[in-house]
Amino acid sequence: MIVLGIETSCDETGLAIYDGEKGLLAHELYSQVRLHADFGGVVPELASRDHIRKILPLLDRVLDNSNLKKENLDGIAYTAGPGLAGSLMVGGAIATSLAFALNIPVIGIHHMEAHLLSPMLEEKAPSFPFLALLVSGGHTQIVSVRGIGDYELLGESLDDAAGEAFDKVAKLLGLGYPGGPIIGELADKGNYKKYHFPRPMTDKPGLDMSFSGLKTHTRNLINEQDIKIPEVKHDICAGFQEAVIDTLITKCKRAIEQTGLNSLVIAGGVSANHRLRKKMNDTLKQIGINVFYSRLEFCTDNGAMIAYAGHARLSNGERSTVAIETRPRWPLDTLREIK
Repeated sequence: MIVLGIETSCDETGLAIYDGEKGLLAHELYSQVRLHADFGGVVPELASRDHIRKILPLLDRVLDNSNLKKENLDGIAYTAGPGLAGSLMVGGAIATSLAFALNIPVIGIHHMEAHLLSPMLEEKAPSFPFLALLVSGGHTQIVSVRGIGDYELLGESLDDAAGEAFDKVAKLLGLGYPGGPIIGELADKGNYKKYHFPRPMTDKPGLDMSFSGLKTHTRNLINEQDIKIPEVKHDICAGFQEAVIDTLITKCKRAIEQTGLNSLVIAGGVSANHRLRKKMNDTLKQIGINVFYSRLEFCTDNGAMIAYAGHARLSNGERSTVAIETRPRWPLDTLREIK
């Protein structure tokens, strides 16, 4: 089965084609980072308009790179949520109208399920069951994954997601958007031990997280220090990043002890952070835990993960109607299990 995947949940327009026999055939991605950089975050109306401009040219390119025509497609998958309503509508409109015209099935995909399954596109892929840490600009969740659609939410951020905290701290430091990659780069030049940063909720039982207090602590520190001095800015970035990473590691270790699972998938935009990857690998390797990631280009939003998730559900007989589905909020544990 050959499936076209369309991702337009926020500020990336991603399209890909996945073949159940041959694997990923092609993928294309356009990022709106420059468009939103001056605003310090995503402007929803600008995002949806830019998706409209870019999505059809990207569709032509991904078909050309796959040596396919639209008529060769067996199904279409698109991100139905969570995400920005206007952006979701663009991808949904293209997917449903194209599926209707070609008389092929279409399905709306949960954005975070697609992230969770993205390591399945790699040569070294995890096997069910496993734990997943979903860590992005909008979500920070620890999930027990027994199979596709069989998810149990074990813990999540009670306020800011980790990626959102990175963006907000970057803004406080005048670093621009998106904050994660910039803070990561400057943190490499800094001393994470220079200033004290709390590890929020690590001294409390359970797997829930909170990053708003850490953000407030960082803001107060920024107000006390002269961030015009490069070394000061670098040290603050390093200390803040280390606090977030230590918090995530502590919660993941606790989840491993709680569930007895020995594999951990880390997915979402923040999973591209090289310090997180190194420290998580070093820490969990010592206790015999296998850690899985997707390649860096598939950590952020992309069409490949939507195509893969769409293939898994469409090939199992699941279908959506041609009515456009948009679910800006959509609990992961409400999805239908694939037996």
